[in-house]
Amino acid sequence: MLSLKILLASTIIASSLTALTNLEIAQKADKATDGFKSSISKTQMILINASGQKSVRDLLMKTLEGKNGDKTISTFLSPSDIKGTKILGWEHIDKDDDQWLYLPALKRVKRIASKNKSGSFMGSEFSYEDIGNQNYKKYIYEGKPEVVVLDGIECYKGIRIPRDKNSGYTAQISFVDTKDFLIRRVEYYDRKKELLKTAVFSEYKKIDGVWRMGKIKMTNHQNDKSTILIYKEDKIKAGLSDKDFNKRELKK
Repeated sequence: MLSLKILLASTIIASSLTALTNLEIAQKADKATDGFKSSISKTQMILINASGQKSVRDLLMKTLEGKNGDKTISTFLSPSDIKGTKILGWEHIDKDDDQWLYLPALKRVKRIASKNKSGSFMGSEFSYEDIGNQNYKKYIYEGKPEVVVLDGIECYKGIRIPRDKNSGYTAQISFVDTKDFLIRRVEYYDRKKELLKTAVFSEYKKIDGVWRMGKIKMTNHQNDKSTILIYKEDKIKAGLSDKDFNKRELKK
């Protein structure tokens, strides 16, 4: 009798969890990390090749939160061969994002075409598409969510389809924590509908009441390479404004 009660209770809990749609879960996940206004993050990027060899890069990443899309600018601080390289991104909800790359050796700004955004970002396993903001409005949500246990954490598992026709992905499967609605994992499927990469998000912490991510590991299952981003210092409500994300900032 006791086991039957436990089974019935588990069924009721599971039913209440899956009452949310994939879209509603995505909205809650988006809201969970809102409110930082602007941020300055000192970040370390670790590239790991198929043999396990590592190379380390240091970046300064700035973000401005916006109602119609965030703006970001990332500057490589080391090593010396890429020091000063910058990428500026303006997110748009209803059209393709704008992205520009500044190469100090050439002293020129290069616009990244939409059709090239599936390419590797500075030799890492992140694409230019990946480093753009992943606003929930950029996806179509299909099917009903499942409740699964991922590394001991109960998560909503759902499918999202990129709206962008130039996306390098046909689908993404997201895993969102059922308690705090933080994204824990995303699986990326390529244009052949085969699993290409998996991103694992971890080491979340709250700063001034706002959830901030501490680490992302992107693993490429097709070339056995991976890239880790570690947020070593993170300041929010940093007082940045639109002028800090102007194209002129790239050459400074």
